[in-house]
Amino acid sequence: MSSIARNYFNQLNADYLHVHRRKEDLFWSTYMGTSDDQAGFTAAEQTYKAFCANPARLPELREMLAQADEDDLKRGLQGWIAFFECNVIEDPAAAALMDELVAAEAALFAACVLEQHGYPPLLLSIESEDYLDHVIFLYRWRGRWGTVARSRDPGLHGRKPVFRTVRALVASYIDEYVDATGSIEGYAVFDLRAVPNIDWRFSKRNLWSLERALTRLKHRPIRTSRQRIRRMRARYLAYRKAHGGKKPLFYRGRGNWTEIPREFL
Repeated sequence: MSSIARNYFNQLNADYLHVHRRKEDLFWSTYMGTSDDQAGFTAAEQTYKAFCANPARLPELREMLAQADEDDLKRGLQGWIAFFECNVIEDPAAAALMDELVAAEAALFAACVLEQHGYPPLLLSIESEDYLDHVIFLYRWRGRWGTVARSRDPGLHGRKPVFRTVRALVASYIDEYVDATGSIEGYAVFDLRAVPNIDWRFSKRNLWSLERALTRLKHRPIRTSRQRIRRMRARYLAYRKAHGGKKPLFYRGRGNWTEIPREFL
């Protein structure tokens, strides 16, 4: 049994080095001006954060620790447990709120960077029945709409610029948004240039005024049959129960998704 724990430990070390090195390499290359892959850095940073905050790691590590025999392996696993206990939010409601914050942070970063490349700083707010809205960066390329987004749910990442209307783009998130409590009720587009008094690009203070502006947005409703939502919710919950809490990738239209972190695959 200890060999299983050893293999898990070695793979965890390798996975961490992979996401950490990619984030650091892209940070320094963009910082030093040898690369302008800001979108790649954003994705790498969010992948690293998702790795560190993965709630599935703690029960796995505790199980591996119970199987370990060698003292050095026990110390290594205990170190990883301490690491994840500092980074993981185990309460589901608190984790959902953190996911909303991570998504908004990624959207603002994308707006700040891509504005320098000629893209208007537009945010897309997707309203949910459980009040855990999803705020993502919205852009238009060659007349089609796409998004840049990060999330702890694989289906709520970005979309390629292939949609003729914003409404069609939002509709591509309908099934992916359904979980134990959430489903899409509406959407709104917010132009950050409409709040020139808010220093959303460089402020080192909180941005509660921006949060309030987003909260006051009037969202356009999107009607989805309750039967469809109940069917997707039952399928979602059944999948997670059968696969140890892993989130599903069984959605149609994945060809229109942007790349997702490999921990979801």
